[in-house]
Amino acid sequence: MSRRPLALKRPRGFFAAGREVDRALTLLSDGAFKLFVYLCLHAERGSGRLRFRLADLARRLGKSPRSITSYLSELQRQDICAVQAAVNQHHAGVIEIRDGFWPYHKQAAEKALDAQTGYADRVRTLLLSRACVAGGFSAADERLAAEWRQRGVPLEHLERAYLLGCARKYVALLNNPGAPLISSLRYFTTLLEEVAEAPASPGYWQHLARQVGALQRRWRNRTADTSPTGHANFAPADSASTAQKQGKTR
Repeated sequence: MSRRPLALKRPRGFFAAGREVDRALTLLSDGAFKLFVYLCLHAERGSGRLRFRLADLARRLGKSPRSITSYLSELQRQDICAVQAAVNQHHAGVIEIRDGFWPYHKQAAEKALDAQTGYADRVRTLLLSRACVAGGFSAADERLAAEWRQRGVPLEHLERAYLLGCARKYVALLNNPGAPLISSLRYFTTLLEEVAEAPASPGYWQHLARQVGALQRRWRNRTADTSPTGHANFAPADSASTAQKQGKTR
């Protein structure tokens, strides 16, 4: 007797759970995997994307918003999903399942989410690259990075503002060991304006990058020469306007 071919009871809402899901199962905690399966079932097939609100995800999965935030971070850390957080509570965020964990061929659609996520990732990496920055990359930092991208702030300007800010912070730390560390991305806001208004030559920024590295090593080792008053003999880093003049003579 011949067997009848298998047929789905409910062809709509079906998701092709194959090796991609099996791979995610080996990488994720139970809660994060449950969220991943939910995303797979509800994401657009042609893009692997799902617009979301944190409170809605928490309600649907029976978890706290804090737990959902932790699971989303895990999905990003394992490079399973890209997450564009909502700018505020009135807007929805977007989650996109990465190609390596999405069984369908994605349509040749916009790459906006990847671009936004890539910008935020570069800002995060930059922010956490120096020892004078305390803490991690907070939700507020992520929102600020999204605002900067929407305004078209070049990453080059941010990198230069970061160098300028870190140089000044290391000088403060060397002169006053009790000075606070940089605690958020917003610290560099006014420095961005300074860099944009008075750009210096590329040679100056290369020089400043070397200076920041040297200051960081001296601060970490606590072996810098000190003055009789017990303070390190360092002057504040040049402003971008002064640097512009110096760059012409280098």
